[in-house]
Amino acid sequence: MHADRRQFLAGSAATAALATVPAWAATPARAPLSDLFDELVQTQLRRSPESATQLGLDTAANADLRAKLSDQSATGIAAHKMEISAQLKRLEAIDRAALTPEQRVDLDCILFTRRSAVAIQALDFGGSAYGPSPYVVSQQSGAYQSVPDFLDTKHKIESRGDADAYLQRVQAFGRQIDEQTERMRHDAAAGVVPPDYILDLTIEQLSKTAVPANDALVVQSIARRAAAKGLGDTYGTQAAAIYTAGALPALQRQLAYARDLRAKATHDAGVWKLPQGAAFYPVALKATTTASMTPQEVHTFGLDQAEMLSARLDAELKKQGFTKGSVGERMAALYKNPDQLYPNTDAGKQQAIAYCNAKLDAIRSRLPSVFERVPPYSFEVRRVPPQTEAGAAAAFSQAPAIDGSRPGLVYFNLKDAGDWPKFCLATTVYHEGLPGHQLESGLALSNAGLPLIRKINGFSGYGEGWALYAEQLADEIGLYDDDPLGRLGYLKFMLFRANRCVVDTGLHHLRWSREQAIRRFVEQEGETPGFAAREVERYTVNPGQACSYKIGHSVFADIRTRAQAKQGVRFDLKAYHSAVLRHGRVPLDVLRQIGDEWMARG
Repeated sequence: MHADRRQFLAGSAATAALATVPAWAATPARAPLSDLFDELVQTQLRRSPESATQLGLDTAANADLRAKLSDQSATGIAAHKMEISAQLKRLEAIDRAALTPEQRVDLDCILFTRRSAVAIQALDFGGSAYGPSPYVVSQQSGAYQSVPDFLDTKHKIESRGDADAYLQRVQAFGRQIDEQTERMRHDAAAGVVPPDYILDLTIEQLSKTAVPANDALVVQSIARRAAAKGLGDTYGTQAAAIYTAGALPALQRQLAYARDLRAKATHDAGVWKLPQGAAFYPVALKATTTASMTPQEVHTFGLDQAEMLSARLDAELKKQGFTKGSVGERMAALYKNPDQLYPNTDAGKQQAIAYCNAKLDAIRSRLPSVFERVPPYSFEVRRVPPQTEAGAAAAFSQAPAIDGSRPGLVYFNLKDAGDWPKFCLATTVYHEGLPGHQLESGLALSNAGLPLIRKINGFSGYGEGWALYAEQLADEIGLYDDDPLGRLGYLKFMLFRANRCVVDTGLHHLRWSREQAIRRFVEQEGETPGFAAREVERYTVNPGQACSYKIGHSVFADIRTRAQAKQGVRFDLKAYHSAVLRHGRVPLDVLRQIGDEWMARG
């Protein structure tokens, strides 16, 4: 332990922090950082009880968090700002010269998170969905959608204590909804109002959530699960009463206010229209991509990558006999091929999910050939719940619980099965599942040498960049050798990620309209209008995040290319993968340093 540990701690904070973390999740001794990191983890868990439950860390002295939801009031937001600023000062005061190379990586990662948070909080509006969002409530963010899904899928009910805690969270649900409605009022007073089409989606989803108790997921979930555990039928009745008295009126108030805002909303898509929008976008772009690129540089990068990938896709299409029309027209025709479509019914959607799970199973046996270590967790593919699919992303991934009590999950949005023809599914499974997000996050979570704070904090540029590299790797190890249409899907989605850079910067930097952005996807790569619209609507509320994928991929690919050129026949793919994965998720500038240091040693 570092001799002067008191500079990081106050009183018995370290003892309290360490006592709340189970042995299997404890931070290894990496003084002088470990004590501070343990304290920051504890503060983070207390700030976000939902995260504590999702990570399986709502135990021991943190067991009370099982009955709570986060404080999103104006007072809570102000306290969080002060907390983050104080943490940043302590982190910046650390003597880097006293640290090992591994510790410097850890410090740089946590410094990046706090610096990004301070920059975002300085703008004083919005909330968080996949990244910094100018809108606290939208089709992709807000307690109205996150809490019911969280209670249904993350809050375990094994005992009466679990069920009682669930009821307390239903009570807190109404409070959190009202806190976010007040935040919406605060933002609107500052001129921050979502576009009309975002409010239309939000109102649609709020209307489906603000339903009588008998139809509410938060009531149905506990009634079903408590009965299944032999806890009787009173919990459903209690949940219904709590929901009817608190959460439902709060939902109705939020819905009414969203309708009021809709009457004032404009159709402009980008954050440039907001009072501090010109400052917000570069901050969001830096926070999510972790790359030091200007909006114009990202736009140009996307255009260049899209041109190169369109040429590759054109060549592959011709190999399969698709020769007439533009690349976008040929891909659109392939999207409509009946042989590639699952029926747009519940049964057809179940078939699509079964196909995805089969692809996930098939790749497991290939992993040891290219990885020195594979994660110990289980993984599966599921469908996005119908009540949230109107505004949910096309596909996304949720990491497993650290203790393995819940599998890693890959979700597909099957609102319209036509958005997911068969040839597009496999590459998305590889991206979201194995060897993509689930492998990368599973390795980090099971990495005994990685501090807990590093395991539970991620970076979109790294995570999405790796997942896109994983799609490339799947092709390289032969997973499309007997599936040439699947390779078309892989290249099409690679092109899609390049166009994301073009569209996101187009919306927020170049003042494109929603319709212009949708048209880019439809014309360039044959996207269905519905799929393209949901993507553009996502970028509207999550500026910058969509650029993470291709920018991050370019860094992984560049390190590997340079290593192959330098090492020649000595290049070892397994060793490369271990080098770029061993530190967990890091900012892209840190990843470049890691790659350079590994090549220098090799």
